[in-house]
Amino acid sequence: MHASHEAIFGRAMMAELKSHGYRIGPGTLYPLLHGSEQGGLLNSAITEVGGRKPRVYKVTPLGRKALSKARIKADELRQELHANRPHRIGTRGRS
Repeated sequence: MHASHEAIFGRAMMAELKSHGYRIGPGTLYPLLHGSEQGGLLNSAITEVGGRKPRVYKVTPLGRKALSKARIKADELRQELHANRPHRIGTRGRS
């Protein structure tokens, strides 16, 4: 979502996720970012900042479509999590 508004750095994403209570290390985040790039959801570029050359990521048009679908799915899940009574799940075939 953040990459749809501005170019993002991996370290900044780790800090953002940490602020929400998620502890995601580089060994988890960078493969996800690289996989998203290989899947056409993100583009990346190497920039120079203060003598360092970090890679920054930005969403692609395909990534925007995927984000739109993910928002719908997240809203469905949020509604079910906050429902007073979840919908009934069938028990056919269970012993």
